[in-house]
This record gives sequence, C-alpha cells and structure tokens, in this order.
Amino acid sequence: MKKTTANWLASADYDIQTAEAMLKSKRYLYVVFMCHLAIEKALKALVAETQPGVPPRTHDLQSLLRRLDLALSTTHLDFVSAINQASVPTRYPEDLAAMIRLYPRRVANSYLVKTKRLLKWLRRDPRLGKS
Repeated sequence: MKKTTANWLASADYDIQTAEAMLKSKRYLYVVFMCHLAIEKALKALVAETQPGVPPRTHDLQSLLRRLDLALSTTHLDFVSAINQASVPTRYPEDLAAMIRLYPRRVANSYLVKTKRLLKWLRRDPRLGKS
C-alpha cells in the first residue's frame, strides 16, 4: 500500500473517531459532517492507491465513486447519495437552527452507523491489501 493511501485511511479513522466524539457531545450536525469527510477520505485512499497522481480536490462523493470500479450495494449507494446531499448544508448552514432540527441524535446516529458499515466494506477492497 502506498504511503499516501495509508495516510488517507488513517485520516478517515481519525474523522470517524471525531464523529463519535461529536455524538457524545451532542453536536449532531458535526457527526454528519465528519461522517461525510471520513467517507470522502476512504474513497480518496482508493483513488490514491489505484490511479496516478493525487486524488482530486473535491468533496463530491459521487465524483469520487465515478473514478473507481466499485460494486456498491443499493443500500450503500442510497446512503452515499443522501450524505453527499448533506455535505454543503452541514458545512455552510444558511439556517443553523433549521439544520440542527434536521439532524437530531437519531438521524446523526444512523448516519454514523451507516458510515461505519460503508468504511468497513471499502477497507475490504483487495486493492488496499490488508489494512
């Protein structure tokens, strides 16, 4: 595994730990934000491992998926679509109170659980070796 790939994966792990801390501290909007970031970095790890150059500077998970030959389940694809749509509003909320209401504990916890499942699935990709 390339050093840059390992760094992307370590960073994704760090972000998931941060999402867990945000859940405990009741900062639910940031749980969703950190989950998106962790998925983004895991996908960039795969891009870094399988393609020349550096991964693109994008937060668009769909764009990253198009660069990879992944057979995601419908469940994973639906979740990636949902969390991808949450990316900009959670980064730059126009109405913070409304965003906080949109992502209560129950929703944030669901995103965290689904993100962990997706990350586990991505790490099984044979191109990443044993990680």
